Amino acid sequence: MQYGNIKNIGRPVSRFVFGTAHPVFFRATRSDYGEEAGFKQSLDEAFKLLDEVHALGINILDCSAHYGEEPVGEWLAARGLHGKVLILTKGAHHNAWRKRVTPYDILSDAHDSLAKLGVDTIDIYLLHRDDPQKPVGPIMEALDSLVTQGKVRVIGVSNWTLSRIQEANEYAHKHSLTPFSANSPHYGLAHQLTDVWGGGCQTITGQENQQAREWFIQQKMPVFSYSSLARGLFSGKVHSSMRDEMGQILDDVTLRGYVDEGNLKRLERAEEIAREKGVTVSQVALAWILCQPLDVYPVVSSSNARQMRMNIAAGDIRLTQEECAWLDLQREGRG
Repeated sequence: MQYGNIKNIGRPVSRFVFGTAHPVFFRATRSDYGEEAGFKQSLDEAFKLLDEVHALGINILDCSAHYGEEPVGEWLAARGLHGKVLILTKGAHHNAWRKRVTPYDILSDAHDSLAKLGVDTIDIYLLHRDDPQKPVGPIMEALDSLVTQGKVRVIGVSNWTLSRIQEANEYAHKHSLTPFSANSPHYGLAHQLTDVWGGGCQTITGQENQQAREWFIQQKMPVFSYSSLARGLFSGKVHSSMRDEMGQILDDVTLRGYVDEGNLKRLERAEEIAREKGVTVSQVALAWILCQPLDVYPVVSSSNARQMRMNIAAGDIRLTQEECAWLDLQREGRG
């Protein structure tokens, strides 16, 4: 397992982050009305999966106010791992009625997350969405209060534009507040084609986002990339030749967000390199991410330890600059 260092975390952070936006964690979360049918079995499955990925050396879990926090909190308590496993979680997601990027919602969600996780401090706390109509000042002041009270170590965002991040950090520096120092956008070999979930989902993939990537590199800001395998398109479950069958295998979000001629060509090239190197397509896609100059931590999930072990092994695959450019359709040949 490779590890990186993130300011104010105080310990090495595994280069791969285990994502809990996974069916077993949704089933292992109580509804407002109590435990649903099959809850106990799902909680046992979640515990087993967390035990396995922790044994592989992964020491950071990705959660949200909407997924993962409750079963992760119960697992931390049951295994005596409070303070030993790092938690990245997110709040201020919009709901069906309104946008929720307000000081009240930020503080409310953070305190709910602390309670569900059963921790005194959240290691990395991100705003899950943005509302560009809201001024950055009150947002940064609310987040800074969480840091100064010792309830959060690092603050950041998911799905904010570069200009909004810069505006927020300029305000923070001007007013001696804690700035954003982490970001979780989409980033991967597959280009994100649409605002896949709505609410302003952001990607930093592609030539049009080169300026954003250069800024994150210059700022040495860690990037926790979501949908690193394009929600299964690069996981090995489909082959580039299976165009007619993809509608029956991949969900609607994946079809809308990642399936087009360009990404299928990238998949075809990843398959070619995988055959040559004796590895999997998912390993090639993850190796491509890790070969970039960003300080990137791919958020990946799996149903078992074998899949996760294979994902981690991508860290040992070396791609040349020519191979990376070829995979991303930036050149025709690899030589």
